[in-house]
Amino acid sequence: MAFSDPQTVTVNAVAQTLANISRSAQSSEYRKDDGTYDLKISHNEGKRNRRTARLDFQKVAADPFEPALNQKFTGSVYCVIDVPVTGWTNTEIKDITLGLTAWLTSANVLKILGGES
Repeated sequence: MAFSDPQTVTVNAVAQTLANISRSAQSSEYRKDDGTYDLKISHNEGKRNRRTARLDFQKVAADPFEPALNQKFTGSVYCVIDVPVTGWTNTEIKDITLGLTAWLTSANVLKILGGES
């Protein structure tokens, strides 16, 4: 079963529509038409199952050292769910994942970005 095409990621209250550009048995990739956002969903299965959702992003802005020149700035945010093949149910892992994503409030994300641990 695959995710629908397109996928939408909302960033700062703005919906970013990402069209499917690649699909295989273990992964899918969705990209915004201007290339500023790229969503990758992948699965690596073996002794452990590793599921990844990764959002890469980029922008062109003034170079802080040469303000007259523009530069491309990139980054990524991703979530990895890594579990053994047995021992946990999908419902248990879902509940734990939702617990972490709920903890990632605006305040806690800013603390992480500020280097707190």
